[in-house]
Amino acid sequence: MAATLTTDVLEDQIAVSLARVLAAANKQARQSGIDAAENFITITHRPVNGDVIWRVNYSAKNYVARRGGDLIVDVDASDGTIKKVLRGQ
Repeated sequence: MAATLTTDVLEDQIAVSLARVLAAANKQARQSGIDAAENFITITHRPVNGDVIWRVNYSAKNYVARRGGDLIVDVDASDGTIKKVLRGQ
């Protein structure tokens, strides 16, 4: 779904930060063999030493057919770096 981003959307720092975070987490998910389109994605954030860390969780929509658990990716909001990758069992 294509959408034109208006100036007011691009000025929303949380939206822009979240878009960068999701792009970084999706790249990590692909490298880990996870197709984002085949998963439920939940996103939370938490403060860590004054910084904001976003946690992106990939849970299988069809959990019966997929072996293994969730993929969890922690991303630093300030620069988009991956801080931690956790894989459920």
